[in-house]
Amino acid sequence: MTKTSRPKPENPSRIWLDRETAAFGQSLPAGTRVLDAGSGDQRYRSNFAHCLYESADFEKVDKIYGDSTYTCDLAAIPVEDGRFDAVVFSQVMEHLPEPGQVLAELFRVMKPGARLFYSGPLWYEEHEVPYDYYRYTQYGLRHLFTKHGFDMTELRWMDGYMATVTHQLRRMLAYLPKTAEELGNTPNAIALMHELEKFRPVAWEVVHLASQSDIEARYTDRGFPVNYMAIVTKPATA
Repeated sequence: MTKTSRPKPENPSRIWLDRETAAFGQSLPAGTRVLDAGSGDQRYRSNFAHCLYESADFEKVDKIYGDSTYTCDLAAIPVEDGRFDAVVFSQVMEHLPEPGQVLAELFRVMKPGARLFYSGPLWYEEHEVPYDYYRYTQYGLRHLFTKHGFDMTELRWMDGYMATVTHQLRRMLAYLPKTAEELGNTPNAIALMHELEKFRPVAWEVVHLASQSDIEARYTDRGFPVNYMAIVTKPATA
């Protein structure tokens, strides 16, 4: 089957994020007051339909936003201390120039014993420019959250290595030169173009198969994820 006859491959990272935020939402009792910090278009709001959902975003990127409860810097959320029972902090921290200030503010607005769901990229190209500052390893995440008072309850890959393969190949297919002239028309460039003609259809097939494989079961034995996720807790005695 050719590339043009196939449907667009699904994004396993996005599917796993929906699944993981849904699982986090299901773990919360009805009536839990939840803050979606950096909520964007609020695409996962339905996973918290049984909760008292509030949202905050600075709304400065040229994209579609949901109807934010608070339009503000996440380092200065206009609410009282200890307002929230839970926080969703998803795909946001890489966009913060001073993440420690925001973690301190989220700690402030959470009740003692409240939990926070985090997700964010380890491997991803620059996006939402110019508001894109960092990528976080698991060790960096543990350091930052514990430094700002949180207990690390859970820290793991959000998606599997086949999601990483899917994303790498899709970007490669989009960005590779299409002609030898783009590479200077050297003998090596001409030879490379011949090989790429054979590579592209195989890579496109791998994209489809790898994406479906990751959606069905995350492979985490080797490689690295596109995203990490974590559940952290504000200590009950805080």
